[in-house]
Amino acid sequence: MQFQIEKMRGEASIKSELMQLEFDLQMQLKGVEVSALQERETQRETAKSDRISQTNTEQSKLIQQRKNNTAPIKFESKEDSLDGFDLAEFEPR
Repeated sequence: MQFQIEKMRGEASIKSELMQLEFDLQMQLKGVEVSALQERETQRETAKSDRISQTNTEQSKLIQQRKNNTAPIKFESKEDSLDGFDLAEFEPR
Protein backbone atom coordinates (compact mmCIF):
# COMPACT_ATOMS: atom_id res chain seq x y z
CA MET A 1 0.00 0.00 0.00
CA GLN A 2 2.82 2.38 0.89
CA PHE A 3 4.45 1.64 -2.47
CA GLN A 4 1.25 2.61 -4.30
CA ILE A 5 1.08 5.92 -2.42
CA GLU A 6 4.70 6.73 -3.26
CA LYS A 7 4.13 5.75 -6.87
CA MET A 8 1.11 8.09 -7.11
CA ARG A 9 3.06 10.93 -5.52
CA GLY A 10 5.87 10.42 -8.01
CA GLU A 11 3.41 10.47 -10.91
CA ALA A 12 1.76 13.60 -9.54
CA SER A 13 5.13 15.29 -9.23
CA ILE A 14 6.09 14.38 -12.80
CA LYS A 15 2.72 15.53 -14.13
CA SER A 16 3.10 18.81 -12.25
CA GLU A 17 6.54 19.38 -13.80
CA LEU A 18 5.19 18.56 -17.26
CA MET A 19 2.28 20.94 -16.80
CA GLN A 20 4.65 23.71 -15.71
CA LEU A 21 6.90 23.05 -18.71
CA GLU A 22 3.90 23.12 -21.06
CA PHE A 23 2.72 26.38 -19.52
CA ASP A 24 6.17 27.96 -19.92
CA LEU A 25 6.34 26.88 -23.57
CA GLN A 26 2.84 28.22 -24.26
CA MET A 27 3.81 31.56 -22.72
CA GLN A 28 6.95 31.74 -24.89
CA LEU A 29 4.89 30.92 -27.98
CA LYS A 30 2.34 33.60 -27.12
CA GLY A 31 5.15 36.11 -26.63
CA VAL A 32 6.55 35.32 -30.07
CA GLU A 33 3.08 35.69 -31.64
CA VAL A 34 2.50 39.05 -29.96
CA SER A 35 5.94 40.25 -31.00
CA ALA A 36 5.29 39.26 -34.62
CA LEU A 37 1.93 41.07 -34.61
CA GLN A 38 3.53 44.21 -33.18
CA GLU A 39 6.31 44.11 -35.79
CA ARG A 40 3.78 43.70 -38.61
CA GLU A 41 1.71 46.60 -37.30
CA THR A 42 4.83 48.76 -37.02
CA GLN A 43 5.75 47.97 -40.62
CA ARG A 44 2.22 48.84 -41.76
CA GLU A 45 2.29 52.16 -39.96
CA THR A 46 5.74 52.98 -41.36
CA ALA A 47 4.59 52.19 -44.90
CA LYS A 48 1.46 54.28 -44.41
CA SER A 49 3.52 57.18 -43.10
CA ASP A 50 5.86 56.93 -46.08
CA ARG A 51 2.92 56.97 -48.51
CA ILE A 52 1.40 60.00 -46.80
CA SER A 53 4.74 61.79 -46.88
CA GLN A 54 5.16 61.01 -50.59
CA THR A 55 1.63 62.27 -51.31
CA ASN A 56 2.29 65.48 -49.41
CA THR A 57 5.53 66.02 -51.29
CA GLU A 58 3.78 65.52 -54.63
CA GLN A 59 0.97 67.88 -53.62
CA SER A 60 3.52 70.51 -52.66
CA LYS A 61 5.26 70.17 -56.02
CA LEU A 62 1.92 70.50 -57.82
CA ILE A 63 1.14 73.68 -55.88
CA GLN A 64 4.54 75.09 -56.83
CA GLN A 65 3.91 74.14 -60.46
CA ARG A 66 0.58 76.01 -60.46
CA LYS A 67 2.10 79.06 -58.75
CA ASN A 68 5.03 79.24 -61.17
CA ASN A 69 2.97 78.18 -64.19
CA THR A 70 5.60 75.60 -65.18
CA ALA A 71 5.43 72.43 -67.27
CA PRO A 72 3.58 69.38 -65.92
CA ILE A 73 5.42 67.25 -63.40
CA LYS A 74 5.78 63.51 -63.99
CA PHE A 75 5.90 61.65 -60.68
CA GLU A 76 6.61 58.19 -62.04
CA SER A 77 10.05 56.92 -61.28
CA LYS A 78 12.00 54.83 -63.76
CA GLU A 79 11.43 51.79 -61.55
CA ASP A 80 7.64 52.13 -61.92
CA SER A 81 7.65 51.22 -65.58
CA LEU A 82 8.63 48.03 -67.33
CA ASP A 83 9.45 49.87 -70.57
CA GLY A 84 12.84 48.83 -71.78
CA PHE A 85 12.93 45.98 -69.32
CA ASP A 86 15.29 43.33 -70.59
CA LEU A 87 15.37 39.82 -69.16
CA ALA A 88 18.81 39.27 -70.62
CA GLU A 89 20.38 40.69 -67.49
CA PHE A 90 19.02 37.71 -65.54
CA GLU A 91 20.46 35.03 -67.83
CA PRO A 92 23.37 33.00 -66.47
CA ARG A 93 26.79 34.06 -67.61
